[in-house]
Amino acid sequence: MNINDELNIKVEKLSSEGKGIARYNGFVIFIENSCPEDDLKVKITHLTKSFAEAEIVDIIEPSPHRIKPMCPMQKICGSCQIQFIDYDYQIELKKQIVEDTKKSIIPNYKLEIKTPIKSPEIREFRHKVQVPVRETKVSKRLLAGYFKPKSHELINIKYCPIQTETSDKIIDFIRNEAKNYNIKGYDEDRHTGELKHIVIRSSTLNQYLVTLVINSKVYGEKYKKFAHALIEKFDNVKGVCVNINPRKTNVILSEKTICLEGVEYIEERILDKIFKIGTNTFFQVNPRSAENIFKYVKDYIKENFTSPLILDAYAGVGAFGIILSDISKKVVSIEENKSSVDLGKKLLKINNINNMEMHCEDAEKFFKKEKRQFNVTVLDPPRRGCTEKSLENALKLTTDKIIYVSCNPATLFRDLKYLIKKGAKVESVQPFDMFVHSYHIENVAIIDVTDVKI
Repeated sequence: MNINDELNIKVEKLSSEGKGIARYNGFVIFIENSCPEDDLKVKITHLTKSFAEAEIVDIIEPSPHRIKPMCPMQKICGSCQIQFIDYDYQIELKKQIVEDTKKSIIPNYKLEIKTPIKSPEIREFRHKVQVPVRETKVSKRLLAGYFKPKSHELINIKYCPIQTETSDKIIDFIRNEAKNYNIKGYDEDRHTGELKHIVIRSSTLNQYLVTLVINSKVYGEKYKKFAHALIEKFDNVKGVCVNINPRKTNVILSEKTICLEGVEYIEERILDKIFKIGTNTFFQVNPRSAENIFKYVKDYIKENFTSPLILDAYAGVGAFGIILSDISKKVVSIEENKSSVDLGKKLLKINNINNMEMHCEDAEKFFKKEKRQFNVTVLDPPRRGCTEKSLENALKLTTDKIIYVSCNPATLFRDLKYLIKKGAKVESVQPFDMFVHSYHIENVAIIDVTDVKI
């Protein structure tokens, strides 16, 4: 096998990164934009000793699960890697991804992976939008969209079916009208120009917050005028902000955000609780699917405990703690980001919650010094998962159950392997489809730690 060789192959399954897996004389080949049961002619584009990568030359016989993607830019954009696969089969494939990850990390541990709970919406489910902005060299027209996969070539996208129609209209308004306010697009190579990104946060209550990320330490009156124009144009835009980010970096948002007009936070309602979402606030991009996760965790605790003491670690604004507060004796919430904790404390007052503590501290440091014992600990760490020390301390502090919420199956099962070695028993893993049309999958693991001795 050599580079540029053309082969006829049949796709067997999907990898954890959403690529089709096929074998040619036993040799593994990864193919983007392919579906299990596709019969394909492919061309080898990359070759190593252990695997090859290929691109599709021709679909000889399509998989019965292959459909026409709802977005004509699906292949070019790269955000919805498996949108060309029917949704029911996407759910099956995501279950398989979780099962395969489990087998690769804890192969001999008996554990049933449940069927993923579907997203209530598969169109317009995304309520956080971040689009880069650039400027054409000749006409100086603004472009706003997404980069081609593995490149910095911007695709001007006017319609995205996974984000709300209003978000599309807001982006199009900025794209067409910003030049009338002498707002120029960013030039990444020269690090010149102004408008780097458009960030839109929206809620299921039909409230929008628009943030213009600019390559400048200061902003002029023109931004205030443009913010006013945005709010005048869109009744559901409740606030317009500017984020000051003059650094040449891949980090989209700096910590400095200034509200130009309207409010700096919009409201969201999850179950019966009110939340506030700002430019920099972490909140799930798919709130209806997030609501399913919150309900699942709350129902489990309610069915198995009476007024438990709950520890909510890696808490963000304290969303889990707020949701669980009315079935608990007390919730103790830990988060190291001060702005999240400050907002969380405001949410406690808004929701009239009096049985919840919020601590601004690194989780590992808090675990180390805390003396109380908790019936239930909720772990919702970032994608990198927990440190072994944090897991050990969580075991010390928890008498009954750890509920581990994860957006990364690899780090989830790595951490479960550590907990199992310490004597914990994993009762279940329930996947949730938070990121529709992508290979990503959220999971909630229920872990029994009653027999663990630390």
